[in-house]
Amino acid sequence: MKVLHLDTNHPLLIQQLSDAGFDNYEDYTSSKIEIENKIHLYDGLIIRSRFSIDTSFLDKAINLKFIGRVGAGLENIDCEHAAAKGIELIAAPEGNKNAVGEHALGMLLSLLNKLNKADEEVRKGLWLREENRGIELDGKTVGLIGYGNMGKAFAKKLRGFDVDVIFYDILEGIDDENATQVSLQELQRRSDVLSLHTPQTKLTTGMIDASFIDQFQKPFWLINTARGKSVITKDLVFALKSRKVLGAGLDVLEYEKSSFENLFTNSLPEEFQYLTQAENVILSPHVAGWTKESNVKLAQTIVDKIKLKFS
Repeated sequence: MKVLHLDTNHPLLIQQLSDAGFDNYEDYTSSKIEIENKIHLYDGLIIRSRFSIDTSFLDKAINLKFIGRVGAGLENIDCEHAAAKGIELIAAPEGNKNAVGEHALGMLLSLLNKLNKADEEVRKGLWLREENRGIELDGKTVGLIGYGNMGKAFAKKLRGFDVDVIFYDILEGIDDENATQVSLQELQRRSDVLSLHTPQTKLTTGMIDASFIDQFQKPFWLINTARGKSVITKDLVFALKSRKVLGAGLDVLEYEKSSFENLFTNSLPEEFQYLTQAENVILSPHVAGWTKESNVKLAQTIVDKIKLKFS
């Protein structure tokens, strides 16, 4: 089988596929149109997020048997059309779940203890102890929306703390020893912390808006390591200013391009400027699942799934 790689990944991916008898071809620079003109030559496709795999693209991929996305989500692929054409879709949420769990915990602890603010002040010669008095995580209720690979990984990280972990998910009966499943209304009533672990779908796009935030009984901290378009930024900024949201750790932003590879291509709105200047906001460039270890795990997961299905 001929496999076309559109994004660079850990070398083990190509090496192990080659050892398993697959013919690998690499093209990391051609435009989408150029790839469309030759995609009929390939049986398999390996991508991260370079561009969307839409209906037009899939219609030209007449021999494609599978698409492997070296990442957790498949939102840059027209999944329904791919399924209709019999194309197997392979993702690797198992590969970076631990990295996401650790990143979410790191963001939360940094927010509660004002670490970014304190660090910046000390570097400027300011020694403000009372102003940087922290808040302990113990005794809090942490609410998760989404309890798949990422949500479960974060819940597991929280086992070392004296916290109640609850979650809401559209699937029922999936609670375990690390977290208790509740209704969305109960989550909004009890949570001191809200952490998002959902894919980008029609249901989750724009989910965290003013109305959603207003339904929380208590002021809360927000962690988003999922997808930026789940949060309406202007509504979040209003909630930060009013102290309904006490702080936010954002690894993803509403303004990201679909490739996740670039943010600063156009002028960004005033709300983004507020986020960059707010002392109670921590930002990172969509790297929650982006560790040296996950680089290996993601590639290995994709290889293993392809070999299981097509070797």
